Amino acid sequence: MKDVIEINRKKVFSQHEVSHLLPLIYKLTDDAQSEVKKIINFIEAHTDKKTSVVHDLETRLNEIVTRWQMKIEKLGAEPKGLWLADFDSGDGYFCWKFPETEICYWHGYQDGFTGRILIKEKSRPEIYENSNSAN
Repeated sequence: MKDVIEINRKKVFSQHEVSHLLPLIYKLTDDAQSEVKKIINFIEAHTDKKTSVVHDLETRLNEIVTRWQMKIEKLGAEPKGLWLADFDSGDGYFCWKFPETEICYWHGYQDGFTGRILIKEKSRPEIYENSNSAN
């Protein structure tokens, strides 16, 4: 039963748990991103952007992104932008952005994406202290 993935529960993740979820999250994101790219290509091919067809395609784009966000939330992560997800580590977030294939980054609760540091750097006290002192 170790392959069971809990859904609809906010949780604190270990790096191992996030790494275990990553193939699923990558697949969900890759599928959604591929759908979005196709629709954008259709929209760009239309010369008249005010048609009902283009409006319907834009609505579909929003639905795809919303569906992706909901799936990410069900897995316990927090969608923070387009194809960007944070996983609560208890002292900040493991941070993932498509198409990264590993969980390599972390940032403090107040730091956001621009404050990402390599997880291996986080274990260096001077890096961690610098991250916290910026708050």
